[in-house]
Amino acid sequence: MNHIRTLLLSCLLTGISCYATAQEARWELAADGGIRWTVKDSRPHTDHIEMSGKQLSAIITYGTNEQRELLLKKQLVFPMLRTIPNNTHASLKVDFTGSELPPVTVDGVLLRSIPVGFYLKGMLRIHSRSNTAVGVTDLLFPSVDKAGFIQLRELVNNGSRVCHVQVDSLVKEQHTEADKGVYGEYAIRSEVTGYGSFDLQPGEKHSVAIIYSARKMSMPAYHFSPGYELGRREAFVQELMRNLVLETPDDTINRGFDFAKLRATESIYDTKAGLMHGPGGGAYYAAIWANDQAEYANPFFPFLGNLNGNESAANSFRLFATYMNPAFKPIPSSIIAEGDGYWNGAGDRGDQAMIAYGAARFALASGDTAMAQQLYPLINWCLQYLELHKRADGIITSDADELEGRFPAGKANLSTNALAYGAYQGAAYLAKALGYRDTAALYNKRATQLGRDMELFFGRRVQGFDTYRYYEENTVLRSWICLPLVMGLNQRRDATMKALLSPYLWTRNGILTAAGDHTFWDRSTLYAFRGLFFAGATDTTLKYLAYYTRQRLLGEHVPYPVEAWPEGDQRHLSGESALYCRVITEGLFGIVPTGLRSFDMCPRLPAAWNQMALRHIRAFGADMDITVKRLGGQWKVTVTNKGKTVLAKNWDGISLIPVLLPG
Repeated sequence: MNHIRTLLLSCLLTGISCYATAQEARWELAADGGIRWTVKDSRPHTDHIEMSGKQLSAIITYGTNEQRELLLKKQLVFPMLRTIPNNTHASLKVDFTGSELPPVTVDGVLLRSIPVGFYLKGMLRIHSRSNTAVGVTDLLFPSVDKAGFIQLRELVNNGSRVCHVQVDSLVKEQHTEADKGVYGEYAIRSEVTGYGSFDLQPGEKHSVAIIYSARKMSMPAYHFSPGYELGRREAFVQELMRNLVLETPDDTINRGFDFAKLRATESIYDTKAGLMHGPGGGAYYAAIWANDQAEYANPFFPFLGNLNGNESAANSFRLFATYMNPAFKPIPSSIIAEGDGYWNGAGDRGDQAMIAYGAARFALASGDTAMAQQLYPLINWCLQYLELHKRADGIITSDADELEGRFPAGKANLSTNALAYGAYQGAAYLAKALGYRDTAALYNKRATQLGRDMELFFGRRVQGFDTYRYYEENTVLRSWICLPLVMGLNQRRDATMKALLSPYLWTRNGILTAAGDHTFWDRSTLYAFRGLFFAGATDTTLKYLAYYTRQRLLGEHVPYPVEAWPEGDQRHLSGESALYCRVITEGLFGIVPTGLRSFDMCPRLPAAWNQMALRHIRAFGADMDITVKRLGGQWKVTVTNKGKTVLAKNWDGISLIPVLLPG
């Protein structure tokens, strides 16, 4: 047992090393940009993944059971088929456990699928052998823009003689009760195409499709073309892979970034109030939140340049702006039910700081003067609200934080104040870009003063580290002490870095919400990585990011960042994937918008890398590449826009690099 104690002690001291070496990855990188799990033993394993389109989301549970047979379950969520009561969680949800699949017989023997490999890249592909000569490949994916989900099943004769195959016709339709739906009765249908009786020659293939759909009874049934829907989904995935391309020597981080782009962008729903980005997770659809959308996802979308993402961001700010009022009552935390209602059950969670911070960042990165002018009144209103909630000591109060009372936050918390600081900074840049120089100077002044007041009030020695208390009565380390680093407040940088990566907070699953607890939320871990990179802890942070990415992309629950544990069973909420991408854009590359066509950057090239690049950056109205190469004791930084060099300089690796894009 001594060697086990030694190993555990090593884990505590290094934070990651024993976990990084002791836990073998289940999945591996595939050459075509996907990931692959080759089933090598008889031990059962199951996992779940969420995939989304504009009209539905699918949470697929898959794996192998005790008999090594395929385990496959589907929960389909239809966000625009609202149920009663029409609250946050009132999306029609339907579970399919396999009884809707058509029985298949081969020469009279019922076919059983025995998986040999699983593959993910925007779709789930399952290769199986069977108890017959026929092999099976299942491909599962959502329609890009319709309320349909498709499972394509390809049967291939792997034997040396003709097989007689029988695929039963199977149609199942169920109806909901009219008085339980906002739009009355809903029809939920699964149907099979490609059924029949036929002979398969050796090597010959036959395709079957199981199509899942739901609709209002007032709407006619829709005919789905499985091949067409597959082509649309493949094109959607490939488009995302071609923009905002990360190139580093670490293929796992590159792939994790690609997958995070997908999850962040696919979870956008075409509601009656316009496009709405939604967290997902079987619970959060056709609605927007001040944290998940305004703060986490929206500032990312201009960098990717995805039309749906940018439109959903603009739409969310439009919806939040409808709640501005002369009495300065808070904007609700969430606008729900396709815009028909709202939720503010935790009171003011610092939502105005979240909205102002995210809206300023989005407006600047959009590079669009009209968009900036449209968002400017909302940002100003939120900042006026924050001024009205400042105490005599300059600290901003709020009822809670984004954890909504799950953990104590006192009457004034570090999160709300750090986001407000970032909001003042972003608003100052935006005001200057729009020609409001006096307002810009005022917001800069308020940011500077708030930074000083935060240091006086929150700066404390906690559990041996000269870092921050989270609220006045707080005596244990909290994960959100990373936020000052994210905002460029570095007075307590070194101690805060050490605290975040100490055994008090760091675990094999990331950073704990609070020291001494067992709960982790990926959002704070990802914020911490971003802050640590931004503060200059490059090589240390890279080790932790590489470990984290390997676990999330190739470990036991893949392939995206998750929400939390034990809450939510590590759901693949989409906002966390946007935060992963921002670890790269704002952390590793250190990009801070300073105008509609300008930004500062401070790239953090790790010592183990000789170069890195971020290509086809669509922010600031550009199509931009940033490359960083090591040249002896210096770095060469090059910025091109649409193939033309904007900046090329030797750099000391420390000073900020201002970039102004022409025109």
